[in-house]
Amino acid sequence: MTTFEAAVTKPIRVVFLTFYIEAWDALADVHAQMLEDSRFEVTVASIPRRFSKDQPFAEEDKVSEFFDDLGVKHIRLNDEDSFKGLERIRKLAPDYVFINYPWQRNYQPGYRVEALSEFTKVCYVPYYALALANEPDITGVAPYLYSQRSNQLASLLFAMDPNILAAYATTERGNNHVHLTGTPKIDALIRKAAEHHDRWPLKNAGNQRMIWAPHHSFSASWLNFGNFTTMYQEILKFAKQNPALDIVMRPHPFMFSTLVDRAIIEQDVLNRWLAEWNALPNTAIDHEGDIAHLFSAADLLFTDGISFIGEYPLATGKPAIFLEKPGHWPFSPIGELAAATTIRVQSFDQFEKAFEAFTKDGLPDRSREIAALRSAAQPYPGQAAAKILEVVLADHAAKTPLVDRSLITETPWESRPEAEPAWD
Repeated sequence: MTTFEAAVTKPIRVVFLTFYIEAWDALADVHAQMLEDSRFEVTVASIPRRFSKDQPFAEEDKVSEFFDDLGVKHIRLNDEDSFKGLERIRKLAPDYVFINYPWQRNYQPGYRVEALSEFTKVCYVPYYALALANEPDITGVAPYLYSQRSNQLASLLFAMDPNILAAYATTERGNNHVHLTGTPKIDALIRKAAEHHDRWPLKNAGNQRMIWAPHHSFSASWLNFGNFTTMYQEILKFAKQNPALDIVMRPHPFMFSTLVDRAIIEQDVLNRWLAEWNALPNTAIDHEGDIAHLFSAADLLFTDGISFIGEYPLATGKPAIFLEKPGHWPFSPIGELAAATTIRVQSFDQFEKAFEAFTKDGLPDRSREIAALRSAAQPYPGQAAAKILEVVLADHAAKTPLVDRSLITETPWESRPEAEPAWD
């Protein structure tokens, strides 16, 4: 074999670098397809994480265990000094590093896009399924979705809807490096929900089944969708009064810690409520199970947003009951489509009336609204991961250079005065 032939047949080296296992589905299909494709050489790396400025970087063992349970071969980068892990990545000489999480302050310094982009091409596949909320006084798409440092320095970015693509066009880099592919997360959600696994934590035969999914945002300074504090005692009473209804609580991963860290509810008050909730025979809390299988097992979803009002109708073809908080951040264009699929209520009393209507007459028909959402959310139904591979192969063949950081002068979103301050 000649040197030229060897160069042509050399596989493309790809590292999947993640701690955000809650959204592994954003990368899982891409990873699986690359594993089966001889043109790629794939490595998965688990790293520590944090979600609060008061927390240490930790839980790499949890990330590693998650991959072990899935049978995903991976390396563990758990050094206290993250730059040692960065050197291990550098020695792998990856052509591309895939991430599914943009918030750089939750990465150890060695794994941030500033460090990675010095020697490899970062590819960002968004962790969220749909960009449903906007920032106050903004029309179109919220700037935090396309103007963080991770957005600025990624070599390739993958958009799930045309509005995101158009938003990138307004930045100084433009959107030539941004590709409309849809998201593998939606494809995986719909595929798994169709499998109809009866993965339900409670075993009360004959009971109706409801998911209650409260959000973590309780402040006008960030999203402001969360209603837990206004109705947590009411839903506990409701659960006691409706023993023929199973209620599985699916809290946002940040919700309980946000309630306590921001002094919204005292820890002992929350503990007492949790003890009562967990003691009931018809209630449970599901933190980490596969949401698609939970969706397919449920008769009803009750939520205050955000992502589930889009994901649930796409996965099940049914509307959610949406408890809408006054003053929440506005919906994006695709968020308006998602909200239109729901049964909107403004109070817990209105929810109870909507539940009564559901038990008597079933759910209303929202098929037209769900079809409109599906058209916007899946530009290439079931093909998002394959489209991403096509983009990577074309980019590699074109031998595009690394991002020239000297050409990026815009202030990243997280460094703007009105944004939440960085933690370090």
